[in-house]
Amino acid sequence: MPPPNEQEKKFVQYLQTLAAAENRAALAALRRGLSQQPGSVAEMHRYVVPWLPRDPRREDAFYLAASLFATHPVSWEAGGNERTNLGASFARLAAQDPAGESTEKRFASLLNSHPDDLPQHLRHAVTLLKSKSVPIDYAQLLHDIQSWGWESRAAQREWARAFWGCDAERPADNEAPASEPAAAS
Repeated sequence: MPPPNEQEKKFVQYLQTLAAAENRAALAALRRGLSQQPGSVAEMHRYVVPWLPRDPRREDAFYLAASLFATHPVSWEAGGNERTNLGASFARLAAQDPAGESTEKRFASLLNSHPDDLPQHLRHAVTLLKSKSVPIDYAQLLHDIQSWGWESRAAQREWARAFWGCDAERPADNEAPASEPAAAS
């Protein structure tokens, strides 16, 4: 999955300037769109329309990302090759409560969500991450929202890799993963 493009990064940087300036009116206007159809809250247009892509099929993702950001304006900016997608944010959340399985179940439910249901699932996910002060890479989230309905499910697989840690020591092809028992011969 390619990284966010310049337009996506600049939009999120703009949102970050609103938060850094403690522009409560702007953030409140963006939050109003949280449980509404993307683009249906007139107060949001002032902050989102100047940044919209030329492709109208991508516009809803910008409105959704803006309302999610306004709910929890704590961005995660990584260095190096570290994954920072929402799967990585959920991995940090799970690390805070390693015995709890609810984080994994919520994450799996999010991965299985239909594109039409994604805004609602993301609203709950961001609220949960906010409750534990877990940062979110909003540029990557914006990028991933736009590809959520792809048949390849590339965004979902990248989130899964970040959550379940495919970069950790992986078993050889003929070995069972550590979490699954080896098949009896």
